[in-house]
Amino acid sequence: MKKQHCFLLVLVTLMVFPLSPVGTIHAQQTASLEVAVGTICQDVVNRQPIDVGNSFEASVGTLCCFTKITGASGATEITHVWYFGDTERARVSLAVNSASWRTYSSKRIQAHEIGGWRVDVLGPGGEVLQSVEFAITP
Repeated sequence: MKKQHCFLLVLVTLMVFPLSPVGTIHAQQTASLEVAVGTICQDVVNRQPIDVGNSFEASVGTLCCFTKITGASGATEITHVWYFGDTERARVSLAVNSASWRTYSSKRIQAHEIGGWRVDVLGPGGEVLQSVEFAITP
C-alpha cells in the first residue's frame, strides 16, 4: 500500500509539474523586457552615456554599448553581442536587477576594424530585444 502511494505521488508530481507557472513566469518576464535606451557611446559617467554617436573614427579606442532595460519583474540577465560585419567579436552577460536598470558593456576597437558594427541586445531566452548599429570610419 505504501509503495502505491509513493508511485501515485510521483505520478501526480510529474503530471502537475509541466503545468506549473515556472515556464509561464519566465515567458512573461521575457515578453515584458524592453530596451528603453540603447546607444553606442565613448564612455559612461554617473550611469549616463557620454559622447553618443553612430559613427566613430578608427582611433576611438574603446566604445560602450549603454542600455536602459525596463519591464523586468525580478532579477534576470541580458546579453550584449558585439558584431563587426557578420562576425561575432564579443559576448557579455549583464545582470538586470530591477524594473528599470541601466547597464553597459565595452569593446576595444582596433584601428583596422573599419566598417559596419552592431550590438545585439539579447533577452534571457536569447531573443533579440534591439540591435544598435554604428560605423567605424578611417
